[in-house]
Amino acid sequence: MKRAISRWSIDLAFAALASSILVSGVLTNARVSAQARPAREATFTKDIAPILQRSCQECHRPDGVAPMPLLTYADARPYARSIKARTAARWQRGAMPPWFVEKNIGIQDFKNDPSLNDEEVATIARWVDSGAPQGDPADMPAPRHFESSDKWTIGEPDLVLKSVEITVPAVGPDKWTDLGLIPSGLTESRYASAVEVREVNDVPAGNNSNTVGGRFVFHHMTYSSVVPGDNSAEAVVDEGPTSWPIHEVGRNADVFPPESGRLLAAGSSLSLGAGHIHSNGRLTKSHLEFAFKFFPKGYKPLYKRASMSIGNSIDIDARPNQANQELHAYGVLQENTKIVTFEPHMHAAGVRMCLEAIWGDDIQTLNCVGYDHNWVKQYVYADNAAPLLPKGTIVHLIGTLDTTAANKNMADVRNWSGDGRRSISQMFSNLGYAVSLSDADFQNEMAKRRANMKSRNQYDIGCPLCWAPPVPPRPITTSGQGQQ
Repeated sequence: MKRAISRWSIDLAFAALASSILVSGVLTNARVSAQARPAREATFTKDIAPILQRSCQECHRPDGVAPMPLLTYADARPYARSIKARTAARWQRGAMPPWFVEKNIGIQDFKNDPSLNDEEVATIARWVDSGAPQGDPADMPAPRHFESSDKWTIGEPDLVLKSVEITVPAVGPDKWTDLGLIPSGLTESRYASAVEVREVNDVPAGNNSNTVGGRFVFHHMTYSSVVPGDNSAEAVVDEGPTSWPIHEVGRNADVFPPESGRLLAAGSSLSLGAGHIHSNGRLTKSHLEFAFKFFPKGYKPLYKRASMSIGNSIDIDARPNQANQELHAYGVLQENTKIVTFEPHMHAAGVRMCLEAIWGDDIQTLNCVGYDHNWVKQYVYADNAAPLLPKGTIVHLIGTLDTTAANKNMADVRNWSGDGRRSISQMFSNLGYAVSLSDADFQNEMAKRRANMKSRNQYDIGCPLCWAPPVPPRPITTSGQGQQ
């Protein structure tokens, strides 16, 4: 009996081994076949055109700010290798589209994000490496319809204010100047839901320029709204002397959170106090236009603005011809804070900036972004991803400078530089903005965030107390005061 069982066991073992070898061989052959089978050829009409339509053509079109259109195969084919190189740069200087958020760290949910994912970047590379074929014209998507160049990205504005016109010589030194006041004409105070600034000049639409700066003469304009001779509470409530986001070349429009509009007071004027103007190689006449959209009449903001102006330009010591030089700045939040935008600001030597939040022994990297002084970008957090930081949080700003020839924005790698207003000098700050929250509002915001989280195993970057026990409301005594 034992012998029979043994033979039967041996037979089963050999059968199982044979089956295993057969299955293994089939799987191996399948893997080899899959590896040997080439990926489907990427074509312009089927694969590349949709990517360009979504992420590139807003600028790369006739009358756009980019130096060439990318609407058709004939447009794009001569630039195929450049398209591959620029998109592969991801968040480095010169990357296209100009969106520099590093995708392997921190918060990834932003409004109006035009960036490409890894699959799209790989598809572009595969298309170029296979000779950039056109493909079947029948696969071409319907062309995008673009509004005329005088349309605003925020929609039809409720108010447009214009600066004085200036004339800038073709060649000359940079100029910092005050362009005076622009009366708003408002007879009642209104809260803005969005503001957009653009430069209007006589540079021809087909101007052959390889840089955004070559199409414009305003590098930036710092402006505020003031009521001349009026220091009343209504004129200054919720707003400071530099209350409006700075205009910079290549910068997107500002859309304010529904809970925190910006006041443009009755009888106010825009004060254009600090403009940086430069020559662009052509005698140019130019002015700025400021477009405002308003919340409905009677709107009142729920949250007040909080200062997020963190930085330290004074102590900058940028050594010549040296990469990976770090700058650091710290701030302690005095109120519960919801960060709305992150906007790195450096000058030509800047290549990267990170934002950290430190709460006790919990250190969170909220974001790291590349920096390219040709494209000053602000990054607006999605409503369900905006950092919610308790009072007492230490906010840490980290900047990186590269003064070597590898940084193509450098004019001269041989010179030391420090704080200054010129692009060859240095700055280091976060120009993003935030709102302050009462304790009750902070708890409510965290409760909304927790409702979107599946379990305690899901960690919300930027909300270190999201899973902390909710604070119960304090009982109210007959005198109306909370118990101590």
